[in-house]
Amino acid sequence: MSKQKCVFLDRDGVLNQDLNGYLFRAEDMIIPQGVIEGLRQMKAAGYLLIVITNQAGIAKGLYAREDVWKCHEYFQAQCGQLLDDLYFCPHHPDYTSESLTRKPDSLLLEKAIAKYNIDVENSWMVGDRPRDVQAGKRAGVRTIQICEAPEKSIGDKHAFDFSGATQLIFSN
Repeated sequence: MSKQKCVFLDRDGVLNQDLNGYLFRAEDMIIPQGVIEGLRQMKAAGYLLIVITNQAGIAKGLYAREDVWKCHEYFQAQCGQLLDDLYFCPHHPDYTSESLTRKPDSLLLEKAIAKYNIDVENSWMVGDRPRDVQAGKRAGVRTIQICEAPEKSIGDKHAFDFSGATQLIFSN
């Protein structure tokens, strides 16, 4: 089986607008301009699209795993089922337990890499926080950090928004 290229995607702040608080109701999900078109371009170019997200609100008792899946299903309906998989960490060290699945650790990426036979050298992690980039680097993929201030980015590349991240993937 040949290796597959992949774009790993953080959820909040990348695929949907980051809220002050926790997003756990599909009706609160706002998908920024350029996200769905960027996902279509990546999918058309043969990339797997896998979401890797920390969901500490579960550990804090604010919402349930089912709420994460409902938000994922809503997003999938909005984008035409472009995402190949969702991995999420329900742990938080202050509320439940330490976990290697929680970014900045890379176990969720590593599980997906093994399951889908992913070619890490031709894959990316796109996130808005340093922990997303750190997880991507630990897993051996190239990284793009979406943030307003390029000087604060620790990613291999920097983008101001999802459209910019999409352009960077295709320019490399």
